[in-house]
Amino acid sequence: MPLGFKIVPQNCEGLVATFGKYKHKVESGLHFYVPIAQSIKTVNLAMRPLELPHYSIITKDNAEVSTSVTLNYHVTDAVKYQYNNTDSIESMSQLVRGHLRDIIGRMDLNDALGSTARINADLADAIGDLTSTYGINVDRINIDELLPSQEIQKAMDKQLTADRERIAAIAKAEGEAESIRLTNDAKNNALITTAQAQAQATKTQADAERYRIDTVQAGLAKADNKYFRNQSINAYEKLATSNTNLVIVPNEASDNFGQSAILAQAIKDQKTK
Repeated sequence: MPLGFKIVPQNCEGLVATFGKYKHKVESGLHFYVPIAQSIKTVNLAMRPLELPHYSIITKDNAEVSTSVTLNYHVTDAVKYQYNNTDSIESMSQLVRGHLRDIIGRMDLNDALGSTARINADLADAIGDLTSTYGINVDRINIDELLPSQEIQKAMDKQLTADRERIAAIAKAEGEAESIRLTNDAKNNALITTAQAQAQATKTQADAERYRIDTVQAGLAKADNKYFRNQSINAYEKLATSNTNLVIVPNEASDNFGQSAILAQAIKDQKTK
């Protein structure tokens, strides 16, 4: 009876079946079998990528999102992979989609958009044990895209623009308020400084006037009658040399007149100093 041969490539397993019934596995290498009665089917055990197409999911707050998932898997049990399911890859894909819908469906839109890492971890935990039924292990799973629908995206863009405009308006108002406050503070400080300077000048002038009066009074307090008589004579002399034609002074008031004249003259002299 002629024999056939089958080369099983590296990192693969061969499933030997006799009259369509599985018998045993063979490793990579050269293997002989009886044609017609036997067959050897090769199953690749290497890791392979799989991209799931875009599909829609409804979130907890009834928002529609579109997601795209990429996963890496490899066959762990060639017998289960080949005989326990007519299409293990499609079964795995449906399992991933179902669990992803369940996970995202329990989340609000904003929470889902910002939690892709957590979704990846939850999804990997959810499908880890189940895929072993198909003789497959998912080594890595990643959500490539998680996008809201166009209508929601437009609404989010409008909200984002409104928030930015509101923040800009608040910042502008705060800047103007700060400018007004600084201007008022500067004006108030200027008024206070001017008032303080004027008060100091008034005080200095008052002190000078008080000193002048005290000096005149101290000088007059020390003057005797001879001083006042002498001043009276000088006053009469000035009157005599003036343009006045006639001066009548009572005898009893002559001394007082001299005192008054010298007092006026002393005050005048102090002002000119």
